Amino acid sequence: MNETDEMNETNGLPSDMLGTLYRAGFAVDLLTEEQRRVLTGLAPEELAVLLDIKSRLDAVGPEVEAHGEFAGGALF
Repeated sequence: MNETDEMNETNGLPSDMLGTLYRAGFAVDLLTEEQRRVLTGLAPEELAVLLDIKSRLDAVGPEVEAHGEFAGGALF
C-alpha cells in the first residue's frame, strides 16, 4: 500500500484515524480541516482514551435521556 492509498480523499488526512472515529460515532465529517488535523495527530494512547470516554458517555446516554423525558430536563 502506498502513501496515497493511506490518505483520505478529503483534505489529505489519514483515513484510518478518521474512519475509526467515524465508526465510533464521532461526526468527523462536520469538523473543520483544522479540527481533523488535531484528531489525526493523536497518539495511539490518546485515541484509546478518547474512544473509551465516548464509550462510557454512550453507555449512560439513554439513562440521562430518560431522566430528561421524565423530569422535563430540569436536572440535566
